[in-house]
Amino acid sequence: MALARLEEQYCQKIVPALKDEFGLKNVMAVPRLQKIVVNMGVGKAIGDMKILDSAVADLEKITGQKPVVTLSRKAISNFKLRENIPIGCKVTLRGKKMYEFMDRLVSIALPRIKDFNGVSRKSFDNQGNYTLGLSEQAIFPEIDFGRMTYTQGMDITFVFNQGTKEQNMKLLTELGMPFRKN
Repeated sequence: MALARLEEQYCQKIVPALKDEFGLKNVMAVPRLQKIVVNMGVGKAIGDMKILDSAVADLEKITGQKPVVTLSRKAISNFKLRENIPIGCKVTLRGKKMYEFMDRLVSIALPRIKDFNGVSRKSFDNQGNYTLGLSEQAIFPEIDFGRMTYTQGMDITFVFNQGTKEQNMKLLTELGMPFRKN
């Protein structure tokens, strides 16, 4: 089984570079991208289930994997939300599909954003994971813009096995993530 282009680059070039830069003695101490979680919260699905079906189909086209429909956990009357109602979908990518999605995201999808000047450097959580929010799914070439009925945003979370924020940011930069200059 052949490796994805970014996975091959990670194994051959990025691991030795990060090991030298951060003074790590063991290869296993180098941070590694464990999984990518793509989540679409579809609040409009409360009134119209076709919107959720459209979001599931779009997410499946984008990631190449069947999404899991997420249900509401509790009832909130102000939002007309009851418990256990479908309100979103998510996909967890690992292995080859994860690296192929990452490659398409940084080389094709992000450059298609209008007036794009990089992603924020401040979106790391306390564990060192990075979350990126996109306002619409139309930036992916798999989505036919003419047939799209609903624009839907998504959150993309990059989960790492270990490492500090600085190490994980360096890893994402080496994988091609375009961070802002500030």
